[in-house]
Amino acid sequence: MTTLASGTDTLTRDALTVLQPGFPGTTAPDWLLRRLGEGLASVGLFGRNIASPDQLSSLTAQLRSERDDVLVAIDEEGGDVTRLEARTGSSFPGNHALGAVDDVNLTREVAHELGRRLAACGVNLNWAPSADVNSNPSNPVIGVRSFGADPELVARHTAAYVTGLQSAGVAACTKHFPGHGDTAVDSHHALPRIDADSPVLERRELLPFRAAIAAGSRAVMSAHILVPTLDPDRPATLSLSILTDLLRGRLGYDGLIVTDGMEMQAIAATYGIERGSVLAIAAGADAICVGGGLADDETVRRLRDALVGAVRSGELPEERLAEAAERVRGLAQWTASGAAAASEAETDARTGSASAGSVTRVDIGLVAARRALTVTGADDFTPLTEPPYVALLTPVANIAVGDETPWGVAAELTHRLPGTETAGFAGEDAGDAVLKAAGTRRIVVVVRDEHRHPWMAATLDTLLAARPDTVVVEMGVPQAPPRGALHIATHGAARVCGHAAAEVIAGT
Repeated sequence: MTTLASGTDTLTRDALTVLQPGFPGTTAPDWLLRRLGEGLASVGLFGRNIASPDQLSSLTAQLRSERDDVLVAIDEEGGDVTRLEARTGSSFPGNHALGAVDDVNLTREVAHELGRRLAACGVNLNWAPSADVNSNPSNPVIGVRSFGADPELVARHTAAYVTGLQSAGVAACTKHFPGHGDTAVDSHHALPRIDADSPVLERRELLPFRAAIAAGSRAVMSAHILVPTLDPDRPATLSLSILTDLLRGRLGYDGLIVTDGMEMQAIAATYGIERGSVLAIAAGADAICVGGGLADDETVRRLRDALVGAVRSGELPEERLAEAAERVRGLAQWTASGAAAASEAETDARTGSASAGSVTRVDIGLVAARRALTVTGADDFTPLTEPPYVALLTPVANIAVGDETPWGVAAELTHRLPGTETAGFAGEDAGDAVLKAAGTRRIVVVVRDEHRHPWMAATLDTLLAARPDTVVVEMGVPQAPPRGALHIATHGAARVCGHAAAEVIAGT
């Protein structure tokens, strides 16, 4: 165990221990290393921190040179939400694609391989999987991040994902408790509300979390959502009724509870991050995630001081803070032992002493993406042999996904059909603009959640009326009826999803 800097009292160390801050850059800043020496036990990584696997390995080694048991967390769901491959797109399809295949062994394999790659880079806590049941088709933030709209399907794949990820020595953090699927508001921007009664919550929202707990999920992430049936006054992240009475009490969960990002407007705009962090720990949370947008020493200092001040004023029981800090340290100890066990299993697999089913498959992401395709019109479709014009109908990206990660099929089609051209389009005039830009070339139009964007549906109407041979690739949730000379639903926008779709279009 790393020796903490002398002169840092127990209360201050505990306050630092429960924080999970982010930071800028691809190397650790001096302030972060200093805080690790003072008691900070976790850091969160985002796309801005990662340039390559080798660089990430160097970064995590730098962090561990200051504190060998540090928890290095990442928001790596695979699919649309990737930090490890933010610059290229993910090598793994997301949850919705895995749910479409509905093979729990495949989900377990995908999660294991993703975890193996994270562990190889020194990451030991993944803020995944999403156990949200996507019951609201208008949901602007969950969508393809969910395994689907069927609670039982979501439950079995959540459990498989947890098992696969943790078999690689990486702790799973199942989210967003008690369920973010039935919302029409993004909690990055405002406070969503779920008006469902207890029986509905029990059979829909809570079922996947029960499965995750039974599978041994080492962490659970709270949601910034108001569920009046459970607590009419406070969002789940700040609710004693939801975190302690429900999650700890009724569901019997004893692992780490992590908050969603406290800088998100659902909390920051109403309570502020300092007040919100105090209320979250008091409600039963053990770790405060902050750093998606705020990532500096001043933020860490403010949160530390807010927690210390709340204990000294009597607002936050010191034993509650100490309990939270001990859970963080406990997870750090598990990751150390889990990494050793995973390394031994990897060695067994390479030497042939493990069962055949445990052998690593580095291509499993592409295998899964191919299996997830739903293709309509293939019987009458002749694969393209000339370079097409690819029109990307681009909606506003939600913050969880971000807009820095490339998506679509143009890059993959260019490999197969050199000369392929592409551009992005949006708005009411997009249809005419695509027709003008495409000229006489065959059109491949790529959409994302057509059912949520009237302008996108109208654009398809225009294109198909003028060019019935248009190929349509839906890379979001395929709620709208399939149409086009060929319709491919990929169930996600990961790079491998585009790869799989391009193979069908080009007949390769």
